[in-house]
Amino acid sequence: MKRFFPFPLLLVSLVLMWLALTSLSLGNLIVGILVALMAVHGFAALQPSRPKIKKWHLVPKLIGVVLLDILRSNIAVATIILQGRRRQRKSGFLTIPLDLRDPTGLAILSVIITSTPGTAWMDYNSARGEVLLHVFDLVDEADWLDTIKNRYEHLLREIFE
Repeated sequence: MKRFFPFPLLLVSLVLMWLALTSLSLGNLIVGILVALMAVHGFAALQPSRPKIKKWHLVPKLIGVVLLDILRSNIAVATIILQGRRRQRKSGFLTIPLDLRDPTGLAILSVIITSTPGTAWMDYNSARGEVLLHVFDLVDEADWLDTIKNRYEHLLREIFE
């Protein structure tokens, strides 16, 4: 059964998304199932590693920290934009060394950083373990280093490593 449906939750999610984007009919259901099966088998061919979460109880804490930071960042970026030229801002690139090596943890960290307004994950050097970020308003590099290392990376290492 696992051979035909390697990722059943993904399959069901894709079919439901297909039906949500189209109309509910037997034809759309059949096409949705076929498209989802092809997508799931294509995904299985990539042989993704299964994430190994070691400390589930820290996941809600990480979600809370990220949501709070996204809210604060939205307010900060909106304030900068609404102030226009009255406030001098300095955009810039920042390289941060990471101790996190788990691929799932790194993927989640990239989503966290890119989802936060005013920041973008630009590059990751796996040989040196460094991430290159672009920051819309780079006031204090040490503050960004502290935020990434102690707020996000620390929790992700506890969850995945």
